[in-house]
Amino acid sequence: MKGKVAVITGSATGIGKAIALRLAKEGVHITINYSKSETEALETRKQIEALGVKSLLFKANVSDDFQVRQMIRETVATFGRLDILVNNAGVTNFVNHADLEELKEEYWNQVMDVNVKGLFFCCRAAASELKKQNGCIVNITSVAGLTGLGSSIAYAASKAAAISVTKSLARVMAPEVRVNSVAPGIVQTRWVEGQQDHITRLAEGTPLGRIATPEDVAETAYSIIAHSHFVTGEVIKVDGGMFI
Repeated sequence: MKGKVAVITGSATGIGKAIALRLAKEGVHITINYSKSETEALETRKQIEALGVKSLLFKANVSDDFQVRQMIRETVATFGRLDILVNNAGVTNFVNHADLEELKEEYWNQVMDVNVKGLFFCCRAAASELKKQNGCIVNITSVAGLTGLGSSIAYAASKAAAISVTKSLARVMAPEVRVNSVAPGIVQTRWVEGQQDHITRLAEGTPLGRIATPEDVAETAYSIIAHSHFVTGEVIKVDGGMFI
């Protein structure tokens, strides 16, 4: 893994940051992508470079195809290659599933733009460089895409679409590039801050008795990237057995 290069979207905080640090520990140079969290992105950069690898900080909205292509071009210009793409950037709005009127059109547009279009734009922009290196893509989706549950109906639909895109790309980018999805359950990130009752209830209903940490998801993503060389088009759940 040492000397390889990864682009990780939404990597200033949470799951994306955990994946960036996990790869950096193995000697992977990292492009840290963010759209708003600049302060956190700068801190993540310090932590990554403290591990002895190089990093590139790039502000881009993944739903903007031009910005995405610029990010990939600058990554290759800086490091000379691209081996790994992790599509982690995502958005949601918390809307009760039964409240159909509250699920506004703007919420649909936002989650589809970032969670589906953005994921595809990044894969498309990176495809030719990844093929040169026999690289891989990991898409961070959600068990919501498998169950229809989650923060909103629109969010669940976006993650189901992201899983479908994963499978389609696994076919068309083979044999040079593997494309897989990691689908977490609820994860202890700032998305769920202030919802301790909800977290406790879900944890109690899980065989392993807790919710996931960002590091749990990162370890699974790393395993796919580093070791699962004959796995593509798969969805790996990281939910503690919640949806067995």
